[in-house]
Amino acid sequence: MKNLKNMRLGIISALQEEQQGLVEAMQGPSTLIHGMRDYALGHIAGIDAVCVLSRIGKVAAATTATMLVEKFGVTHIVFTGVAGAGDVGVKVGDIVVGESLVQYDMDARPLFPRFEIPLTGLSHFPSDLHLSERLANAAELFLDQDFNTAIDAGERMAFRLQQPRMHRGLIASGDQFIGSREHLGQLNAALPGLLAVEMEGAAVAQVCFELGVPFAVIRSISDNANENAATDFMRFVKSVAARYAFHIIRRFCAELRSEF
Repeated sequence: MKNLKNMRLGIISALQEEQQGLVEAMQGPSTLIHGMRDYALGHIAGIDAVCVLSRIGKVAAATTATMLVEKFGVTHIVFTGVAGAGDVGVKVGDIVVGESLVQYDMDARPLFPRFEIPLTGLSHFPSDLHLSERLANAAELFLDQDFNTAIDAGERMAFRLQQPRMHRGLIASGDQFIGSREHLGQLNAALPGLLAVEMEGAAVAQVCFELGVPFAVIRSISDNANENAATDFMRFVKSVAARYAFHIIRRFCAELRSEF
């Protein structure tokens, strides 16, 4: 891992609500608009950081990650947001930290194997172990120490959030909102160990791999990726996922800062 003293952390989310509170909590923030995106520069728990909304989808996410590195000098990237559950053992309110990421809609057969990104030799992009461990630790501490006070009791009841768990493993990304059990079952069969499905993380992973930038992805599970997936989605993002991200990222940055 690069020297933390020279670290600039890029924090990406797809939706404005997923970063609610983080920008306001920055020390000495300033905003720069570039490429139709607002980049908030400042410090979070002593870590030099740039927060930005990528918007939804792989192209938007890849563009944002590239600009963070090339224009803003970001040395590490974390993507935080929501995802659908990819396994029956993963419940709404749980947290998934990606150990590897795959683009489930990449299929260049017969030229390349299914899921393999042409000319990289990879289908699964591993996240940075150090960053992922720090994120997982921050998530565990949040669930153990902050969850009951950070999430309103009414929201915990509405979404049946009882003892959420933290998972680590495979996250799959594609330019589709997974909203059927049949589609999810097909992905489960093709991608053993799948924990979460979303629309950006693996694109960021590919950019970071090609540019040599350490990255990590953390997702709050907002739905079960079935026919009920869109029900109260934005309510969950605003009242639950945003609070998750705020507390976990602050803990994560504080832990990184302690390593100086």
